[in-house]
Amino acid sequence: MNDIATKIAQWLLQIKAIELRPQNPFTWSSGILSPIYCDNRITLSYPVIRKALVQALVEASKNFDNFDLVAGVATAGIPHGTLLASELDLPFAYIRDKAKGHGQKNQVEGRIEPGQKVLVIEDLISTGGSSLTAVEAIRKHGGEVVGVLAIFSYGFEDTLKAFEQANCQLQALSNYETLLRVAVSQGFITEADFIALDEWKITPDQWKPQVLV
Repeated sequence: MNDIATKIAQWLLQIKAIELRPQNPFTWSSGILSPIYCDNRITLSYPVIRKALVQALVEASKNFDNFDLVAGVATAGIPHGTLLASELDLPFAYIRDKAKGHGQKNQVEGRIEPGQKVLVIEDLISTGGSSLTAVEAIRKHGGEVVGVLAIFSYGFEDTLKAFEQANCQLQALSNYETLLRVAVSQGFITEADFIALDEWKITPDQWKPQVLV
């Protein structure tokens, strides 16, 4: 088991940046029922964890081709992307989900020059839609995306295929499988919860919460 992936899963559970609710799931805008909620922005309120995450991002960024700009996916990828860019002493920009409807109507905030190599930072990879929208926007601006680096990923098969089709490298510091192992071993969930949560990842669009008897 990856040590840093395990540590990050522990931290996210401890500070409740991740909540697991197999009996009382959350509902995504798509209508999919989700037994997990992840908000990695909460890590910003914990200096020790925040610093450790930035160092983990620095180390993981070495797995990509050389890059000369960091771009955050708005909004949740902005703070960690900014911290990484500062640590690496590199330029930073962020990418909106769509162009603004006023002012200069920018989708890219900051400056991406043609030919610049860009590492995209995201807090969470679920369907991957927001990240791939950002990748497309950067490419339209003439930037060359070396990949997407996220704090956490659900690891859906369809999402992985979408990144492959977009010819975009994807890496996450921690992931759903690691999270479940940590959660059950440390008593955050029961063995029955583990089974339900594991089933959700396989068919999230068909998953239903447990019925307690």
